[in-house]
Amino acid sequence: MERKKYYVSVQSGAILEDQTADSYEFEIYASNKELTELEELFNFREDAENATFIRSFIPALAYHNDQENDDYDAVLSGIYKKIHELGTEVTRRQIERMRVL
Repeated sequence: MERKKYYVSVQSGAILEDQTADSYEFEIYASNKELTELEELFNFREDAENATFIRSFIPALAYHNDQENDDYDAVLSGIYKKIHELGTEVTRRQIERMRVL
């Protein structure tokens, strides 16, 4: 399984091959299959983000009792787990310092 180096921005949901194409937070090495898995997680995050936006118009619902926010938190955690799994040593340490896992 051949792996290539990619540059990932969680904030924008971008996975870049060219380091100079845009800003990024993490460096990973991923196969085509692993890259597809990460792309799917970013797509799930976008869906979850849209659901939290719609839910934001219901002010009486508390955050801790909100499935949409729970779904968003779970997919974001999954993104960081995948990046940690595929990341360089520097990336893994960076995520561990963030305490998001």
